[in-house]
Amino acid sequence: MTRQEAIRQLKAIRHVALDMDGTIYLGDQLFPFTLSFLNRLRRLGITYSFLTNNPSKSLDDYLLKLQRMGIHATEDEMYTTTVATIDYIRAHHPSARRLFLLGTPSMVGQFEKAGFTSTADDANDVPDLIVAAFDMTLVYSRLCRAAWWIKQGVPYIATNPDKVCPTNQPTVLVDCGSICKCLEHATGRCPDITLGKPDPNMLLGILQRKQLRPEQIAMVGDRIYTDIKMAQRAGAFGVLVLSGETTLDVAQSAPEPPDLICRDIEELGDLLAEAHKQS
Repeated sequence: MTRQEAIRQLKAIRHVALDMDGTIYLGDQLFPFTLSFLNRLRRLGITYSFLTNNPSKSLDDYLLKLQRMGIHATEDEMYTTTVATIDYIRAHHPSARRLFLLGTPSMVGQFEKAGFTSTADDANDVPDLIVAAFDMTLVYSRLCRAAWWIKQGVPYIATNPDKVCPTNQPTVLVDCGSICKCLEHATGRCPDITLGKPDPNMLLGILQRKQLRPEQIAMVGDRIYTDIKMAQRAGAFGVLVLSGETTLDVAQSAPEPPDLICRDIEELGDLLAEAHKQS
């Protein structure tokens, strides 16, 4: 897409849904252009929200993290895969209360705050449902217990499909999708459903709350297989930024390329400003 074609489509944008890790920050480091980008959106009259496939923190912890970085957000501006999973369980497994959770203490706390009980690593403590997530505190015995319950046919949900979590540290952060692949290899069973991006419901909820049409929302993120795929499934405008996981070579060779590729959200801000100047 040429710059002028992008500007024509960006004229319609009224809301920007922002992925977090790899898009507005990397690990614990806020990008130097993030605050100015958010200020620019406000000046243009464009609202925004933060979406993340990373369930390792509760809503309160995410809001605190953003506040420490200088971003003052509200719960209404945050949507995580933990929240999406809680909503899904309430809708599709209304009697489920006891969950075997492969997740961080912060994530477990979010589930308990919502009224669920976290079951122990004990063959006698039978769960109603298994939830596998991005668990940076993963204990081998709990992984084995999850595999046991999966083999017994207990309903099984994954919070997100991500293979790795972006980081600015010299390591690879093994994410939920890779943990589920391990469980699949051990049990022969995949999750009954995998939530989070690219599931379009995260964006569809924003469209309903903001009373917008799909072409009026831009989904911005650093991953084709989650952020951009969700935008495509929801009919939204998909913007890939190269500040996180995806390289330009990978982006250009994608079978279903994004609507727009930007170096980072700073470049997107320049294009939005130009588009709305011409509106």
